[in-house]
Amino acid sequence: MALTPPAVEVSEDAPRRSPSTKAEQRAAKPIRKAILIYNPVSGQRRSRRLGDIESAGKHLADSGIAVEFAPTSEAGSATAIARQAVAQNLDLVIACGGDGTVNEIVNGLAGSAVPMALLPAGTANILAKELGIPWNIPGAARLIAGSTPRRIALGCIEAAGNENGNGPARAARYFLCVGGSGPDGAIVNGVDAKLKKSIGTFAYWVEGMRQLFTYKFPIMRIESHEHTVDATIVVVGRTAEYGGPFKITTGASLYEDSFEVLAFSTQSRLRYLFALPALYFGKLRGVRGISAWKTTDVTCTALPGGTLYAQLDGEPVGALPLRFRVVPDALTLLVPATSPLSKH
Repeated sequence: MALTPPAVEVSEDAPRRSPSTKAEQRAAKPIRKAILIYNPVSGQRRSRRLGDIESAGKHLADSGIAVEFAPTSEAGSATAIARQAVAQNLDLVIACGGDGTVNEIVNGLAGSAVPMALLPAGTANILAKELGIPWNIPGAARLIAGSTPRRIALGCIEAAGNENGNGPARAARYFLCVGGSGPDGAIVNGVDAKLKKSIGTFAYWVEGMRQLFTYKFPIMRIESHEHTVDATIVVVGRTAEYGGPFKITTGASLYEDSFEVLAFSTQSRLRYLFALPALYFGKLRGVRGISAWKTTDVTCTALPGGTLYAQLDGEPVGALPLRFRVVPDALTLLVPATSPLSKH
């Protein structure tokens, strides 16, 4: 479900955030009524998930939080449920699912003061890794009552080419963690949905091996105020975590009003293979052809003769040209006391 966020201005030096008084005072009030939105069919271990969710509800009730359970029914329904929670002025929305479910809920909460908490499930969950939340629904539920509300920025992706306001409004979508284009976009857009449902994250590895031998590495132009480069892959991160065991935009922070952008200029399949050890050990910045910088606004355009697809929090979002921009003061996130980010 697409939405068009309001235009905002962001500072070019992308300072670290200070708390947003209005929203964080709203989120800091006692949490009494919450809704738990969950995807009943995503990921593996689906037969155990309902029992885990019921256990999570009991833990929350013991903390004085009454929980309503809301299963999703189709693509986009998590966004609609989250928007309804905002309209009902609920105290908390709990996202229980993978990256796709979390992204839908973020798009329903963006711009509101209703906070979001996380119970990891689904195929993959980048935010859970970034916050250090255990992959255990009842265990994660125990952390909610002691969590701290933090007001953060979101990323926004939209079709490029309408910056002067000419023509119809372009559809846009918020994201919390990471977006990009290139081989990763091809993998996300090409992964078999049935295989993903049956074997989880291994489906991405299967598609990745296929792309390894078939991908043509078309070139895109990546343009921001700070830097312009031609490259075959771009990662636009709000988090250090990327997916799987990998950290790519290691200088990114949820608490800053900025992206970290990382691009690789080579078209050589062999150089991509040689870069894999550096990727695994988080040392990509030492690889020739890699550039990384921080920005608040970046546009990616395929050069003539090439088509490049993009992904957003592990979900397909179509082809370039696309613009990524930061929207400050957009979401209240509950950060567990046990999270490494709680110390920042």
